Amino acid sequence: MAIKSTIYKADIQVSNMDTYYFEEHNLTLARHPSENEERMMIRLLAFALNAHEYMAFTKGLCADDEPDLWQKSLSDEIEVWIDLGQPDEKRVRKACGRAKQVIIYTYNYRSALTWWEQVKSKFTRFENLKVVVIDDDAFSAMGAMAKRNMQLQYTIQDGEVLLSDGVDSANIKPHILTPLLP
Repeated sequence: MAIKSTIYKADIQVSNMDTYYFEEHNLTLARHPSENEERMMIRLLAFALNAHEYMAFTKGLCADDEPDLWQKSLSDEIEVWIDLGQPDEKRVRKACGRAKQVIIYTYNYRSALTWWEQVKSKFTRFENLKVVVIDDDAFSAMGAMAKRNMQLQYTIQDGEVLLSDGVDSANIKPHILTPLLP
């Protein structure tokens, strides 16, 4: 019998001063058995940083042809494709061909930078690609806040994030490795 996903509930409040987005979201996340809590929290961070009424979690690790999150238009076009980790060139090429904007959130800082050095010459041709790395301290701090029922506040200003669960807080400064071209 296969191990089932663990369900997490997250009530998040996003206050994004950079995009003037201020909303609350009641989210249900399924944490795949092979996913750790830190990675799940990176998914929540990615949601908060790109929050939109049409942003949604997908099947993620359970589906090869879907990202971790996406934002689709009313006509079912993929506007934003968000992947986590260190995807290979084939997956990134496919994503960049299908979506208007592709964002990769990578973590484990040292291995992320090593991966980036190996792939950046291949990825620079994608004008709709943005790669963001989350440092190890932020990764650990977010993982420590993971609970089955969470109430989180994301305050975003000047590209930095203050994450709070009412007891603990973490300052997160995502490092952009490649900016989107206009």
